[in-house]
Amino acid sequence: MKTTRMTTKGRSRAVAMGPALVLFSTIFSAIPAWAAGIDGAIDSDQETRIRASVVKITATMRGPDLTKPWTKHSPSEASGTGIVIDGKRILTNAHVVTYASQLFVEGSQSSEKLPAKVVAVSPGIDLAVLRLEDESFFDKRTPLARTAALPEVKETVLAYGYPQGGSTLSITKGIVSRIEFTGYHDGVSGVRVQVDAAINPGNSGGPALIDGKMIGVIFSKLTQADNIGYIIPSEEVDLFLQDVADGHYDGKPALHEPLQTLENEALRAFLRLDRKTHGMVVHSPNPADPNDPLRPFDLITRIGDHELDNTGMVKISDRLRLNFHYFVQKAARDTTLPLTIIRQGKTMKIDVPVKSHYPMLIEPLRGKYPSYFVYGPLVFSPVCSELAAAFGRASSVLSIIGSPLVTRRGDYPKFPGEELVMVVAPMFPHRIAKGYDSPVYKVVKEVNGIKVKNIRHMVELLRDSKEKYTTISFDDRASETMVFNHKEALDATEEILSDNGIRERASEDLLELWKAAKK
Repeated sequence: MKTTRMTTKGRSRAVAMGPALVLFSTIFSAIPAWAAGIDGAIDSDQETRIRASVVKITATMRGPDLTKPWTKHSPSEASGTGIVIDGKRILTNAHVVTYASQLFVEGSQSSEKLPAKVVAVSPGIDLAVLRLEDESFFDKRTPLARTAALPEVKETVLAYGYPQGGSTLSITKGIVSRIEFTGYHDGVSGVRVQVDAAINPGNSGGPALIDGKMIGVIFSKLTQADNIGYIIPSEEVDLFLQDVADGHYDGKPALHEPLQTLENEALRAFLRLDRKTHGMVVHSPNPADPNDPLRPFDLITRIGDHELDNTGMVKISDRLRLNFHYFVQKAARDTTLPLTIIRQGKTMKIDVPVKSHYPMLIEPLRGKYPSYFVYGPLVFSPVCSELAAAFGRASSVLSIIGSPLVTRRGDYPKFPGEELVMVVAPMFPHRIAKGYDSPVYKVVKEVNGIKVKNIRHMVELLRDSKEKYTTISFDDRASETMVFNHKEALDATEEILSDNGIRERASEDLLELWKAAKK
């Protein structure tokens, strides 16, 4: 099944990031406002207030150029939808504002575009909060009321937004067809509401309402099927807003242990369990947490007070079951989660540590621009998941030569701060590179015989080198070792920067490090 694809009105931002960054947008088959009828009619005053609370967001996007990290892609225009919420703020999707160099908010029946800025964002759950420079905008616009309860399947949903096909507010209609707890983006999971409706770019970030109250935020579609769109329910919105209330987004707690179902009869017999016992089997403890109290073949039977079935589902109501991970965000206290398990026939209660995120060796950019460093004819940058995903077609070749882009994809760091550093651009032409093959997309192993820990460590090694020659080796079975006269490489760097119109030898974070010479 092809994954969902995110879009905004104006252009697809997947172009800016290659296959790694996907962007969402949603719209429903259009109907007039009065057509709510028996499905949840609202009076004209309430309708006026709702319309005033739904805004259009326009953005100038400048995504990173991963193969030329010293620059950005050319600016392009895109638009989405936002919702007025409490605290004189605007709620929208993260993908509507990610990599936006300029943001403007425009009210319904207004042509005035007011500057806005992002004050909180979660690319994982795809939500963001904006503030306006001119807060008088909110004087006549009240926050849109939200309901915390999940909708019922078959309920009629009205969607408000600014999709393609016109410039005025659109009111559209769909049916709730499914509710589940599933993955969003960057390893984040949450409740997702599926609606049976048509989809178009521009509705991203708009509200979905039942009986005049917001039940969620429109955010995505399924590309390989007709009329399947998705809504982030208000429950997830509330969790996000509670998290960012202190000005910082921490993320959702999650259980990271690999688990398996208890459906197989031989597995049940092996564990000596009767047919009345249900739960999920621990395949292995969390590899990122040496203090994980869970053990292989532990059977998780309860999360808090909620019983698991043999596929990990928990009954929410007579008509709804969700994956038990749904209760992690509800049952977790501080940094622990209460579980009931059966270990070697004995029932016990334990507290399992939970975190919002465990660092991976290859991480996504999450809306940031990549760091880079130029040394002679080579440009180095940390490996991000967006870059790694771009090498999918060449994975067989990379596997043959033993590249870490394949062999260590999905690994945890071996030590704090570990990251892979690679050559991200074709080698610049210069006489000091005579006879060398371009090591583009090769991962650095050592500089002057010292294993490189991360990009900052590499910059320090080159900055503080007292050697006449610099040796750079790569971590695979098919790359040559490159040797440069260190002084010549430094001089060549200045020439290359000038010839290619590159302003600085490094990104701002690394430039500061380069200039801070060791004393």
